[in-house]
Amino acid sequence: MLYHYTDFAAFDGIIRCAELRLNNILNMNDTAEMRLFMNGICKAVIEKLKLDGEKEKISKITSFFENEMEEEFHYSAYAACFSKYRDDAAQWERYGHLGQGVCIAFHEELMRKLIDATRGAISLQTVYYQKDMDEHQLVDEFYNLIKESNNFAEHFSALQTLMNEAWVQSAAFKHPSFASEKEVRLVVSPFISDEFAVAPKYHVAAERIKKYYPLDLSRMCGKWNMTLSDLVGEIIIGPTSSQSIPILQDYLTDCGLPVLTDKISMSECPLRKPTS
Repeated sequence: MLYHYTDFAAFDGIIRCAELRLNNILNMNDTAEMRLFMNGICKAVIEKLKLDGEKEKISKITSFFENEMEEEFHYSAYAACFSKYRDDAAQWERYGHLGQGVCIAFHEELMRKLIDATRGAISLQTVYYQKDMDEHQLVDEFYNLIKESNNFAEHFSALQTLMNEAWVQSAAFKHPSFASEKEVRLVVSPFISDEFAVAPKYHVAAERIKKYYPLDLSRMCGKWNMTLSDLVGEIIIGPTSSQSIPILQDYLTDCGLPVLTDKISMSECPLRKPTS
């Protein structure tokens, strides 16, 4: 199972609208992770070139990297996050509205089946945890391309392709201090995919406007003669939530998903309720 911890407002969007929101990774709690990855790649490439004394190439690639980093919102990926852990205290606190929210369990095998049908427009990536980028394969790919280049302009397109790949991979990178989350991300990178034809939407809150991409789960399931109820394996009410099971069952029935009423359980996590 893939466990998605969230609040009840987002839960309503998933269940009633059969829509999974893919949010900008730069707006998530771990906003620095993408930048950490990209800065690490750039730094490691430049350090390798310094050992060769390639001053001119260092100057050009540094300028290239700086320009690309300034365009981070253009290159930003969008994702929905899951954990491999069921009923986990850290997940409830960080992503489940301090335990007052809800967790939806999705069948991973069925989720991958739906995603495979998008022909690479969407990917399900297991997050990897790494402190520095020195040994990352992209460092060698950038380094080798730059070393072989006598004319920077001629290889600009190839460098751009590598940079696109770096941005894509950055979406599944986190610092080792988050390794305990065992995270999996459903990721779309609109800047490189012609297959992802979904138009972005905007959520207007009191303090800011957020851009997101809606993933139509109903349409995706329909291609395989499945329904959302097939995709959902379990619904867990948060450990500090006041949500009653009977009302949630009525809600699911009224949403046309009565089969899910038997898949509800209460969290057994001994998380303390927040004090006022």
